[in-house]
Amino acid sequence: MSDLDIHSEHKPSPAKLEVMGVEDWPIWKKEPSRFSRHYDRSETCYILRGRFVVTPEGGAPQSFARGDMIIFPAGLSCTWEVTEAVEKHYRVDLD
Repeated sequence: MSDLDIHSEHKPSPAKLEVMGVEDWPIWKKEPSRFSRHYDRSETCYILRGRFVVTPEGGAPQSFARGDMIIFPAGLSCTWEVTEAVEKHYRVDLD
C-alpha cells in the first residue's frame, strides 16, 4: 500500500454517513465520459448513483458504484471512465 492508494468501503452504515454529515456535502454529477483528474487535496465521496472505473497512473483499474464511500488521496493522478451517469456527495479535505 502506498500513500496514493484509493480507499473504499461498500455500503457504510447509515449511522456512519450521518456522523460524517454526508447529506450536507455538495453534489457532483457527470454523464458518461472519460477524463483525467489530479487531486491536489484528498477527497472523500459517497456514490448516490452510477458506475465508473478509476485507473490510477501506473496502477490497476478500480470499479465503483452506488453505495461506495471512496477516499481519493492528495497527489493522485488518474483517469475516470464514467459508464453510467454518476451522482455523488463529496468533501474536499482542507489539509
